[in-house]
Amino acid sequence: MEMVRTKFLALKPVMDERLTRLWAGAEAEALGDGGIAIVEEATGMSRTTIRAGRDELRIGAEFIDVVNVRRPGGGRPAIEEKSPEVVSVLESLVDPVTRGDPESPLRWTSKSTRKLAVELTEQGYKISPQKVGQLLHASGYSLQATHKTLEGTSHPDRDAQFEFINDRVDAFHARGAPVISVDTKKKELVGVFQNAGKEWQPAGQPEPVEIHDFIDDAVGKIIPYGVYDLGQNTGWVNVGVDHDTPEFAVESILRWWRHMGKQVYPDAKELLITADAGGSNSVRSRLWKLELQRFADVTGLAISVSHFPPGTSKWNKIEHRLFCHITENWRGRPLVDHQTVVNLIGSVRTTTGLTVKARLDTRSYPIGIKVSNADLADVSISRESFHGDWNYTINPHQPALA
Repeated sequence: MEMVRTKFLALKPVMDERLTRLWAGAEAEALGDGGIAIVEEATGMSRTTIRAGRDELRIGAEFIDVVNVRRPGGGRPAIEEKSPEVVSVLESLVDPVTRGDPESPLRWTSKSTRKLAVELTEQGYKISPQKVGQLLHASGYSLQATHKTLEGTSHPDRDAQFEFINDRVDAFHARGAPVISVDTKKKELVGVFQNAGKEWQPAGQPEPVEIHDFIDDAVGKIIPYGVYDLGQNTGWVNVGVDHDTPEFAVESILRWWRHMGKQVYPDAKELLITADAGGSNSVRSRLWKLELQRFADVTGLAISVSHFPPGTSKWNKIEHRLFCHITENWRGRPLVDHQTVVNLIGSVRTTTGLTVKARLDTRSYPIGIKVSNADLADVSISRESFHGDWNYTINPHQPALA
């Protein structure tokens, strides 16, 4: 299939509509059984067009009346050109049931293209299942068998929680309230160490790095805690140097609010946080909830939290909206010091408009802090009727102080 795609991309600029159809038909014929499906996936052309080209060649292309070929750009405009919002509408339909590792470009959905086409048509977008498939493919999805819907052990309420989070996010956005996705990115050693990936350098002058990644040679370590604003497509990364604790996690969110969130949402009275179920923002952590109470009291915000079910943290938006771009931005570059890390994170930009700010956090965050029953009882928490352990709100004790 890759060879077919390579040939198509090379020839496409010099082929008109009819020649493209005949070429696709010839490729499908040469491939034999399944050739039409292979050419369709490789080129994005419809099966009808590929089949028509193949049939013309079987009859003999020289015996077919020559017809006027449409000028480039002729014909009906693509639906994504006529209605650019259709892509985001489609992604909203598949979002609650998306599968696959979001840090990889391959994802897939358990909804069929036919069902998605029906749902889009009901919303006023006249679209075929084939076109839905093309749009999904362009957005990084792949077609998979429907029986591959579970990856190992899965919580029975997993999909229901995905739907709950999706509905909760929509409700907050409808009220104009901020919604953020948070998580800790993988820890990294700081020093002249090899970093995966490649970048452009003068020929024969690769960046010199240490042969071995010994901790003794490291300047230190970094713990990037990220905050991704779903509504604004902006990111904040608090680069810690001590421990990944609940205190560090909430302090990172508080810094985002003071440096970015408060300016964008000056009238906000509430905030929704989506987070995984483990780590420094663990669903079972007492200190996480106690620190969120401090956050609520300082800002005056009602802090709502929705955790992803155990084993599904990679589906948190921050993974494929922010962290993957950070990894790409520093690929092939040694993280020689803390300022280099901050600069590389802060320089992340994408074609979708993502912008990121980063700050170094040199504070100490001790581990092993215990929270007494009395302290926990003072947390003003209200739980949702559906999985109150995963979905809850912590209300401020008093109006905002800062």
